[in-house]
Amino acid sequence: MTISTHMASLLRNPEQGYILVAGLGVSGVSIARFLKSKGLDVVATDSNPSRTEQAEELAALGIRCEIGSHTAETFENAALVVTSPGIPLDMEYFSLARAKGVVVTGELDIFSVFLKQPLVAVTGTNGKTTVTTLISEMLKASGLKVFTGGNIGTPLVDYLWSGDTAHAVVAEVSSFQLDSAVDFMPDVGVLLNIAEDHLDRYPDFDAYADSKWSLFSNHSHSCVAVVNSGITDLGVRTSSLNSRVMTFGPEGEGACHNAAIGSDAVILSTEAGDYRLDLSAARLKGAHNRENLAAAALAALAAGATIEGIETVVAGFSGLPHRTQYVATVNGADYYNDSKGTNPHAVMGALKGFDRVVLILGGRSKQTDFSCLIPLVKERVKAVIALGEAKEEIEAALAGATRITTADSMAGAVTTAAKIGEPGDIVLLSPGCASFDMYKSYGHRGNDFMDLVNRLGQ
Repeated sequence: MTISTHMASLLRNPEQGYILVAGLGVSGVSIARFLKSKGLDVVATDSNPSRTEQAEELAALGIRCEIGSHTAETFENAALVVTSPGIPLDMEYFSLARAKGVVVTGELDIFSVFLKQPLVAVTGTNGKTTVTTLISEMLKASGLKVFTGGNIGTPLVDYLWSGDTAHAVVAEVSSFQLDSAVDFMPDVGVLLNIAEDHLDRYPDFDAYADSKWSLFSNHSHSCVAVVNSGITDLGVRTSSLNSRVMTFGPEGEGACHNAAIGSDAVILSTEAGDYRLDLSAARLKGAHNRENLAAAALAALAAGATIEGIETVVAGFSGLPHRTQYVATVNGADYYNDSKGTNPHAVMGALKGFDRVVLILGGRSKQTDFSCLIPLVKERVKAVIALGEAKEEIEAALAGATRITTADSMAGAVTTAAKIGEPGDIVLLSPGCASFDMYKSYGHRGNDFMDLVNRLGQ
């Protein structure tokens, strides 16, 4: 039975049982509220005892809440369990529910059941938020009304609440969200890249890659899959897809991509013929951003954008906060905030845009391998300042590649960078790690870095 069929049955006969929403974060609260508004019996649970405010809000709507702990009976007796992406799917209470025949799903499936408009979904290790935003802006510049949400910050279910009717929905989706999806099927799916990340949650890299590729698992022949040609095992992976596959990658002898990327242009192969998308005036710089622009253009075209709308965004889009964001020039050195760079692959993308870098690297490790940075560090980095829980791991991985020093705080790292940095240098915060050893989010970390840099300027 599909989630859609199961949900339709519950909507017809709510007395069949309750839907259990596990996790009372922003998306969990939105889903619980939405399902209750449809006349369904909803129970919510969260093991975090601090979720009292959320529980009170839901209780006022007639939703029974359990916070501070879980109970086996609540999971086992549910008609359906909807989990938040932050909860590992091997949690024992999910296993108990499955043993009783209860289906465990996530917000992507619930959203899809009620969505009537075309859906573009973007995933990948790096660049998701930038490309999601680019696609949305390209569609808007083409005269279309768009809702943008998902892992980008706004729960997808908020669109269902809004009462608005968009021409399309553009969603950023994470591997954690995809893991709990059963029937999710975006009309256009975009897979940007796959690099080591979240290996503290997945048993190995292959399992993480499987999660990303599952974006296309329910695709039909009417769906479009936009995929980076550089992804390992591309041919094997795409041969089993039902989608119409469109690739983006570097131009060159023998290359045949729907979006061929050059140094200052992307050649788009469309049904109407080839089109040269000029990137020479684009504000987004670097090889990784050329890939982002190519992927976004392909997906936007597939979703109904015009070439004129795409050109407008390419020329005017200057980037997002905490993603290689210029902060200030202090004593001749330029400071950049790339706090969103939470894995080594993201750091590599940032480094390719600069020379003479003082790199602030570190935080909470995701069990990834920092040694992949060695070639770029040798070529472009004059010093590494290792920070946070991973600093010893970074020192060991990059030993001999460049000068390495350590800091106990972001303030210490910025002070050290200011002493090392000379006119013409780039001081780059691109931590390659999660922020949770010292901060509540990558945004919190990036804001602290920017505040400290601006104090230097004063």
